Amino acid sequence: MDYSKLSFEKDKDIIIPRALYATTAATFLQDIEKLETLYKKADIEKYLKNTKELISNEVCALVAQRYNIPAFARFKQL
Repeated sequence: MDYSKLSFEKDKDIIIPRALYATTAATFLQDIEKLETLYKKADIEKYLKNTKELISNEVCALVAQRYNIPAFARFKQL
């Protein structure tokens, strides 16, 4: 993918999940704050809930906690 051709507005569905793909509890605050300078909280929530990227359940829980919304997970626990 040629990242130089991405549009911050048109490609939210790609940018938001990829920006949080590698985040951890230690880096989450820094990473989410950067995203929040570009996108609304509702957009971040929406695209994380609907992505096919391998976003960890831990990241989903951190987002839910930050935005005071019901917890959600990308993967079912066995």
